Amino acid sequence: MASDILGSVGAASSGTATASPARGRATDMSEQFMTLLVAQMQNQDPLNPMDNSQVTSQIAQINTVSGINDLNDSLANINSQIDTSQQLQASALIGRGVLVPGDGISVGEEGAATPFGMELDGPASSVKLTITDSIGTVVHESSYADQPAGVQSFSWDGQDAAGAIVGAGSYRVTVAATGPDGEPVAVKPLSMGYVGGVVSGSDGPQLDLGPNGLVSLDEVRQII
Repeated sequence: MASDILGSVGAASSGTATASPARGRATDMSEQFMTLLVAQMQNQDPLNPMDNSQVTSQIAQINTVSGINDLNDSLANINSQIDTSQQLQASALIGRGVLVPGDGISVGEEGAATPFGMELDGPASSVKLTITDSIGTVVHESSYADQPAGVQSFSWDGQDAAGAIVGAGSYRVTVAATGPDGEPVAVKPLSMGYVGGVVSGSDGPQLDLGPNGLVSLDEVRQII
């Protein structure tokens, strides 16, 4: 009588599957398959023997399992190479400034302010930048016409509307953009941070920007 050898192999190996790697499980299943196939052919019902199509079908099933394990091994190797490449890319940014999503601006002595930027989803006929201090007081405003879509960086001289140098500390930038027909355009402010190191994580390498926290490589919009 014909039976499903692949099912028998799976049941026989289920007790040890978690203790062996995928490659070992595939090898064990192949050996058990051949053992069971020979036993089945030796003990088959002479009045109802297996036909060639049944044997071919079960061999194809075990070959499919083996092929899937080979594919998983190949994908694991590719992922490892990608992780190594990303780690090298990330380490090359140590000591560099990067623009990432955020609205913070740091001002040091004598009005020295960190660069900042914006990311426009589409072209804008007008863009307005507003910088406020820690209590929300507006210290600077500026407008720009006909800005293209994409990432742009800006610098601020650390002076308020009266031309006086603002105090050292943290400031916040907001951006509003309008399209050619007066419709709002989606825009994100960008903040600058210095890459002090690289941290490995389950989701890939992350850049350590100090007070600005950790960011992934795909969050970097511009290298300064």
